[in-house]
Amino acid sequence: MSAAVARTYRVAAYNPAHASENKIHDDSVARTLGFQGGLVPGVEVYAYACHPVVEHFGRAWLERGGIEMRFLKPVYDGRIAAVSARAAAAGLDLEVKSEGALCAAGRAWLADGAAGARPPPIEAFKLSPSPMIRPVASPTSLAEGTALSLPPQRLTPEAAAAYLQDVRETDALYARDGLAHPGAVLRLCNLALRENVALPPWIHVGSRVANFAAARIGDEVSVRARVQANYERKGHRLVDLDALVIANGDTVVARVLHTAIYQLRQLAACP
Repeated sequence: MSAAVARTYRVAAYNPAHASENKIHDDSVARTLGFQGGLVPGVEVYAYACHPVVEHFGRAWLERGGIEMRFLKPVYDGRIAAVSARAAAAGLDLEVKSEGALCAAGRAWLADGAAGARPPPIEAFKLSPSPMIRPVASPTSLAEGTALSLPPQRLTPEAAAAYLQDVRETDALYARDGLAHPGAVLRLCNLALRENVALPPWIHVGSRVANFAAARIGDEVSVRARVQANYERKGHRLVDLDALVIANGDTVVARVLHTAIYQLRQLAACP
């Protein structure tokens, strides 16, 4: 890939979360909050961005690659998302545009095979039971240091195939090698947040991912996470999660710094 010419991958965006618990993906609710309609989830926009990354680096990226993405503006169902990947000194620079707007930006890289970073020990992240009744998301329930966990979820062939369809993935690698899509892996971090606190409409705004192993169809994957920070920015309340995605109880698939707005300023202003 030339440093002067960006490779552009275009995909018709699809919102698979219209009926999800997170009503930011519901057209009517999202419009009351000032959006044009339900937002395509950030993990799916991330999945679109991963297509040229995997095309460029190959399977090795799933095993020792990294990526950092910030989601800046919404991508909407049925609109074209254009992902540009431009070779840079440290890897690839990435942008996702839709209808002329810059919706996401970031970069991806491949760690050196001999001297790549190792994941932290799983035991360094506390295993916490899922609450029987989820507390409302707040600075208290998501206080710095709070442990969050997602119990093991099996990556079934049916779910893996459905995800590839949802993100309109055309790379044969995943089906051929029996691998989970990186978007499906990142989605587990959303679930770790959702299954531990009760959330109003919320938005995933960024992730930094370090990959250590490819998740395989049939694996049981879980998440151990801890709240790294809880803060206010421009009237929104945000949380940063430091999360490990783990396969079969003993293999770290990825370490993720996952950022979400858990209270929108539009809702904070409501009586």
